Amino acid sequence: MPVPEQPALRLIYDTAPIGLAVLSPDCRYLHINQRLTEICGISVEDHLGRSVRDCVPGLADAVEDIVRSIMETGEPVTGIEVAGQRADQTDERWWVTYWHPLRNDAGDIVGINVAAEEVTERKRAAAALQAHERELRSARDAAQAALRHLQETQESLIESEKLAALGRLVAGVAHEVNGPVGTSLTIASSLESKTAQFAARVAQGNLRRSSLNNFLEVSRAASTQLVANLNHAAELVQSFKQVAIDRSSSNRRIFDLGDITRQAIKSLQAGFRDQGLTVCLDCPPDLTMNSYPGPYGQMLSNLFLNSMTHGFPDGKGGTIGIEVQASGDKEVEIRFADNGCGMTADIRHKAFDPFFTTRRDQGCTGLGLHIVHTIATNCLGGQISLASEPDEGTKIRITLPRVAPIATPPL
Repeated sequence: MPVPEQPALRLIYDTAPIGLAVLSPDCRYLHINQRLTEICGISVEDHLGRSVRDCVPGLADAVEDIVRSIMETGEPVTGIEVAGQRADQTDERWWVTYWHPLRNDAGDIVGINVAAEEVTERKRAAAALQAHERELRSARDAAQAALRHLQETQESLIESEKLAALGRLVAGVAHEVNGPVGTSLTIASSLESKTAQFAARVAQGNLRRSSLNNFLEVSRAASTQLVANLNHAAELVQSFKQVAIDRSSSNRRIFDLGDITRQAIKSLQAGFRDQGLTVCLDCPPDLTMNSYPGPYGQMLSNLFLNSMTHGFPDGKGGTIGIEVQASGDKEVEIRFADNGCGMTADIRHKAFDPFFTTRRDQGCTGLGLHIVHTIATNCLGGQISLASEPDEGTKIRITLPRVAPIATPPL
């Protein structure tokens, strides 16, 4: 439409929220409103009578092509996106433009009506949306990778039968990892929903800066939580895989139980000294075993480490004692005791359960005594019992056959 001459309509034209202009067939500005002058930063007066190539040289080729097309076909050209950067600004800006022929009473084209809607914020929001969609996909990939690692670990445990109570262990692993992975999936789903809502606003063209800022803040917070939870899940999976690797190196052979016991204690002496603990060992010579020294050593290590962590949590010194003796011709008996803080009845009843721990906030996973129980009963073919009272220490009694069952695979 040509520029209206009535004062009220002229005021509307000049103050319209979208850019408006009238170009001559040779691409000179006949009229322009204040909004459209923001494309290049030149005043209304400095536009009039000048060519597009003089005012906006970066857009001249595209504008001349559009005007030439309209002059030749008489058809409007709509929805053309143009981008530019003012000389006095560093940020690129975008507009969607609409071009219609202006005809005289005889039907001849005497000019081109131009309308331009700035979509800079929408474009920036769309770019931010794409970036956060990539971040969301990355977070989902990480969550799926963690689940795949969990499945691989589970399959490895099943195939090698590293624990006899495999069903309970797999359930425990799934429960342990389900926390951070489940939280991650919840966060990812919430972010996906907010992303969809944000995309709808962008498509409607009514996006506000406050909405953009709120979306960016929500996305940053969600990304931080996703990284933290997925890192925790990855650490858990890695710890379970390490347990499987350690067990796979076990071999059955004939060995002296006293020698193996002393070697296990010797490897832990540095930790005892650092914590101010005294270790007393009573083990006679010539207790020959035909069994699995690797799992037996691991069992002793877990017993000592559990006692150091839970029996003496305040760092005070104490005593750990271990007695090894023959029990008839076919069995041996290991008595492990500490004079630490002991256990309540409720803790005592759950001590061998997988993933039960009273110090999860300090990084404990609750596998220590469960592994001890599994090694003693399933791998080494023995029995284990526990006695403990608050402030009276803990006593663990393990009876093992001197010849491990043939049918029982090593852990």
